[in-house]
Amino acid sequence: MIRPLIEPADFVGLEGVTHLCTGGEAPWLREFDAVHAEFGRLKSGGLAGRAEIYRRGEVCRGAMGRLWGVVPEHIGFMPSAAEGMNWLARGVAWRAGDNIVTDNLEFPSVAYAWRQLEARGVEVRMVPHREWRVHEADLLDAVDERTRVLAVSQVSFYTGQNLDIAALAEGLRSRWTDCLFAVDSTHASGVVEVPAAVTDLCVSSSYKWLLATHGTAPCYVSERASDRVTDSTFGWHNLSVWPPQGAERAPTVEVKPMPERLEPGNPAMVVILFLERALRRLIELGPGLIQDHARDLSERLESGLLARGRTVISPSEREARSGNTCFLEGDAAGLTRRLAGQNVLVWGEYGRVRVSGHLYNSSADVDRFLEVLDGVG
Repeated sequence: MIRPLIEPADFVGLEGVTHLCTGGEAPWLREFDAVHAEFGRLKSGGLAGRAEIYRRGEVCRGAMGRLWGVVPEHIGFMPSAAEGMNWLARGVAWRAGDNIVTDNLEFPSVAYAWRQLEARGVEVRMVPHREWRVHEADLLDAVDERTRVLAVSQVSFYTGQNLDIAALAEGLRSRWTDCLFAVDSTHASGVVEVPAAVTDLCVSSSYKWLLATHGTAPCYVSERASDRVTDSTFGWHNLSVWPPQGAERAPTVEVKPMPERLEPGNPAMVVILFLERALRRLIELGPGLIQDHARDLSERLESGLLARGRTVISPSEREARSGNTCFLEGDAAGLTRRLAGQNVLVWGEYGRVRVSGHLYNSSADVDRFLEVLDGVG
């Protein structure tokens, strides 16, 4: 029996609901009510209140550093994961003949962050999947001496495949030392271990497996990426305006170092406070325990789906599993609606259904999903 790591009662709206769609949208922690009330109190507190809000933001930055195993000073708070990839796309010193390597199962924010570069003679190479599997060797084979960025999601939004990020990083370093390695870890952070330290950019949305909400995306930037990427967005928060300048603007101004460098304006501080509270839960349990829990649920899901003749497109090897288990379905949206009619929440679109097991799920949730699937599928 697989027991939940956090009780479903700790979340809003899960009474009588089998919630297996964190890969789309996580449920809301009840304790966020207190976080929001405290944010309101501090926001009404003038300068001292704002200072405390920002101090707690630094606590969140430190917690993300612990979760990812990187120094927090190299983590900025982006407004979205898409902006992290676009920051890189805008800032690299591209030359005609350069290329970017990604894959053709990628999330659009990763696959198309580079689209404006094609007019400058930069090629985007999309490595094809093979029977729904993206092979690390295929990605590395597509990299050459003109590849400036290898950009992938650690966990696929479509299949749930968990790429071997460490192996990709080692392959790049041993062959092409000038290639930057950019990873969107939105479907990995909070549920499987993320080796951010071997990447040059690692960014994640907060509203899925990290259990927070929209508006903030932690983004790690390595020292070498920081040295190579030119800044492209500027504001009061990432420029050394105050105290040196006072009221009047000078002709030139320096850009602040990391992490403020990635934050031209005020980050979404209320979201960051939600994220900080959620990270307490995740770090207290530990990434390894959460990862094992998710993979146990995935194995149980796969076994049940295969027994029902479903075509599972998620990898069966344990190390390639994530929290997402996906199967093909011609009427994915219709099946999702029928399941929801029985209070079973999954995420179905584009020819597949994604079933996501996180730390509040149990084997009973998997069994309930399979039981209802038998009746409505």
